[in-house]
Amino acid sequence: MQELVEIRWHARAGQGAVTASKLLAETALLQGQYIQAMPEYGPERTGAPLKAYTRVSNERIELHNNIVHPDIVVILDDTLLPIIDVLEGIKEGGTVILNTALSAEEARAALKAPADLRVATVDASGIAVATIKRDIPNTPIVGALAEITGVVPVQALKDNLIKSFGKKFSQEVIDANLASVDRAVEEVKVA
Repeated sequence: MQELVEIRWHARAGQGAVTASKLLAETALLQGQYIQAMPEYGPERTGAPLKAYTRVSNERIELHNNIVHPDIVVILDDTLLPIIDVLEGIKEGGTVILNTALSAEEARAALKAPADLRVATVDASGIAVATIKRDIPNTPIVGALAEITGVVPVQALKDNLIKSFGKKFSQEVIDANLASVDRAVEEVKVA
């Protein structure tokens, strides 16, 4: 892993971006990494655009601000594309992961992404509805992120999901979330 990986999440309130940011950070922590996970809220109502941030490093993190030059941008709602510059400040050679039914090539065009960016797509909402029975795309999108970036191993993510969700949810809900991760790993496409 790189010395420091910075991730910016774009979503709407209620899609689980803050939980996804924390799940990723907790998984990295269990892997011996240093972490930060923090939300940035606007109007606190369901459906309002929000950002969340995650930092993962194999060295102590001395930064304590929002991420303005992310290595990875994760977008949980493609309806944000016309209203927010989701690529603002992304580093050269960065990665964008988009929850959409579009192909990776179509998403690249919709984002007007520079050629040096890696664009990945996964229908996290479709996967969530099929597995979890609710349009909460956070678990599948974290699975896709783990698969294509290697920030955390997919199996470590699943192990942490079992541990952290086991305190709050039934085995049926845990199994559905694990299935959503597996499907996202299989279905994520990169252009």
